Amino acid sequence: MNVDEKEVLRYLGCSSRTADDLLRRNVAGCIETLLKICTPRSIYKVFPVTFLPDAVQIGNLNVAGSDLRGHIRGCKKAVIFAATLGIQADLLIERTSKTDMSRAAILQAAAAAMTESYCDEQEAFISAKAEQEGLFLRPRYSPGYGDFAITHQRDILTLLDCPKRIGLTMTESCMLVPTKSVTAVIGLTTEKSGCTISKCMGCNSKNCPFRKEAKAEN
Repeated sequence: MNVDEKEVLRYLGCSSRTADDLLRRNVAGCIETLLKICTPRSIYKVFPVTFLPDAVQIGNLNVAGSDLRGHIRGCKKAVIFAATLGIQADLLIERTSKTDMSRAAILQAAAAAMTESYCDEQEAFISAKAEQEGLFLRPRYSPGYGDFAITHQRDILTLLDCPKRIGLTMTESCMLVPTKSVTAVIGLTTEKSGCTISKCMGCNSKNCPFRKEAKAEN
């Protein structure tokens, strides 16, 4: 797996132009450590999509509101997807935070970037299979974006049997465990688009520091 140093620096709030040699060495070391200890896992299933007046239904997942509905408009199928780095990243960050907060912060950023990189790799695999059927991916859209309620994390974990299949669970407050994990919906469309695998999910949060515009400045 390739973890981009620039992405880690972006999570740390700086860029390759402003990072000194010491920080870059520490980033590289944290990436190397995480790659050694983590065993990422993912799972996905394809479901039919039904558009309702005020909601969208994907398999048994019924999502009220307009944002996800608009994001996958025109899609007759959608992927429900989940991925996790596994518990080792969390344990390492927790241990490190007790002795070296600076390194723990870098590990947090590296693990976040690694999670995104792994999801992108898995999306590329899904995309290749979908193209065999003449289908193309929309960007992944996760619970918590727009009006796609975070409580739908539970529905996704149940649909994919995540606790048993990839060891992914959640807390009562709908936080994923392990924390370096993702759940998402990915629309499948017959229309090829230039916007597929992407950090920006097209949500309405104009001030989000991780939008494409922010990334382009680094």
